[in-house]
Amino acid sequence: MSESPPLLDLVYRADLGILVGRWGYQPDPAGLPAAYEQLTASAHAANCRFWLQDIRRRTLNDPAITQWLLTEYFPDMARRLGPRLCVAYLTSPALHQAIREAPGFADVDAYEGRPFAVAFFGEEGAAVAWLHAQQRSQGLAGAPRGGS
Repeated sequence: MSESPPLLDLVYRADLGILVGRWGYQPDPAGLPAAYEQLTASAHAANCRFWLQDIRRRTLNDPAITQWLLTEYFPDMARRLGPRLCVAYLTSPALHQAIREAPGFADVDAYEGRPFAVAFFGEEGAAVAWLHAQQRSQGLAGAPRGGS
């Protein structure tokens, strides 16, 4: 009998300076608080404010959770972890379209001057490259310079 995958698998990639979270399936909103507690603990343990969140196995975003992330969770994590939290979401094409068409969607440029930035990507290489550019823009000397 096969076990179901974990909701959220987190790995800190010290070589990249990125906390990678891979979401295993579409969660019931009731399961999200525990997953975000796990994300918080991992981010603090690694002292990492550059996150790659692979949500390709998710099929929708809960509007209430999205609102909470943007108004409470991300600002709070930015205060705790340092000058600017950067979150790159790796999405499926269908989810990416749904996110972009949702009311209140903000493109990455809308986060200029805010304590956190959120961007969406269809390819992991582009997401990692964006995170590395964010690391360099924040003056992190150890940020990788080449592609992934």
